Amino acid sequence: MRTARTLQQERLIGIVKRFPGRRIMVIGDAIADQFVYGAITRVSREAPVFILRHEQTETVPGGAANCAMNLVSLGANVTLIGVVGEDAAGRALMERLETAGVDCTSMLTSDKLLTTTKVRILAGQLHSTRQQVIRLDYEGAALNSEFHEALRKGILEEVQTSDAVIISDYNYGVASHEVARVVLDAATRKGIPILVDSRFRLSEFVGFTSATPNEDEVEQLLGKQLSDVKDLESAGQEMRERLGYRALLITRGSHGMMLFQDAVAPLHIDAVDAREALDVTGAGDTVIAAYTLALASDASFPDAAHLANYAGGLVVMKRGTASVTGEELVKSLLR
Repeated sequence: MRTARTLQQERLIGIVKRFPGRRIMVIGDAIADQFVYGAITRVSREAPVFILRHEQTETVPGGAANCAMNLVSLGANVTLIGVVGEDAAGRALMERLETAGVDCTSMLTSDKLLTTTKVRILAGQLHSTRQQVIRLDYEGAALNSEFHEALRKGILEEVQTSDAVIISDYNYGVASHEVARVVLDAATRKGIPILVDSRFRLSEFVGFTSATPNEDEVEQLLGKQLSDVKDLESAGQEMRERLGYRALLITRGSHGMMLFQDAVAPLHIDAVDAREALDVTGAGDTVIAAYTLALASDASFPDAAHLANYAGGLVVMKRGTASVTGEELVKSLLR
């Protein structure tokens, strides 16, 4: 058993070492994740609520933008295609992306749109850890055909130099049916994998390479509750066949992951760390980033799934919207 583990470690580390130089195109909903930190000072006399003394506000890339940040952190060259507004949140988001090295030349900006922003209020006593108490979402307006045409042009141009494509769909309009079809046709012609992460609409993305839904999303898509592992095995096989994917990777939180392929028994992957997660914000973005980058680096689906599992295990031990580096991934593999 020791020899088998060592061989797998060497193989997975070899894949990680191939990450630099790979080029990944990410298409989807770029979100500004804002974290507002405050200390509780007293209870308001106006209403039975706490008064917070503002300490700091931080804006970090979320959604498709967080996926792009994880890819860059892992060593990839990344192009992000999406839409932001010409507002403070959009400017802060673009600045963070460009500073990190994400290619944003195909990003669309508009003064007619509001940047999708998720504001998390984190509060606590003066010397205590800040905990999220409420989230406030600002959602942009629906995109019209003018935006979809501009997105199409960017996709057709950028796909020519890409080794894989990720569609990161948070249901804010970028990954429309028309855009998804353009991506599928262009990437299929080039012969590169196309991965999908869709919160609510995975059933609409038929014929792609793979996807990374979590267990709850599988239940919602199939319209039934899964009572045990056997139910999940049947559901995963059913969903993979229905969507026409080469593989389907279902994430299960502290229970690890399960990989489904054609004519192969489901692969159960245990979580890499038994500790309780500190923060699962954006963990799905990290998982699909590592999974896709591994496939673009000539990994098999099982090896890519194992690397995604390690990456997910690392990022949930970080607070806020975070990313994982290639060095951290290798260290985790060696442990």
